[in-house]
Amino acid sequence: MFVIFDLGRYAITAQSLRTLANAGARAMMINCYTPAVISKTSPSSCTSDYLSATDKQTAAPFLYSNGSSSPTVSTTAGAAALTVTASQPGFAMIMPVWGTALNAPSASTSVPF
Repeated sequence: MFVIFDLGRYAITAQSLRTLANAGARAMMINCYTPAVISKTSPSSCTSDYLSATDKQTAAPFLYSNGSSSPTVSTTAGAAALTVTASQPGFAMIMPVWGTALNAPSASTSVPF
């Protein structure tokens, strides 16, 4: 019974992280990427976190309801894409059967340029 609960908790966390990474990518595109492309400059400097704490909580409320640490959102610039990554460093599986492989999940979204 607890194994199913633990796996469900992980699945909801992983989906919430994907939602948060996508929201971060949309905010980055609206606030930095699109203006940079319109002005014909490289969007590679668009590496700030464009979501407020309230925006993050609105996009992925489950990540704030389990009492663990708040999720993080970061953007990195590669050679041809910006990658927005959302992670939940304080997440840990409850049942020891899973080991540590599923702890601290993350999800990423890439925006090519």
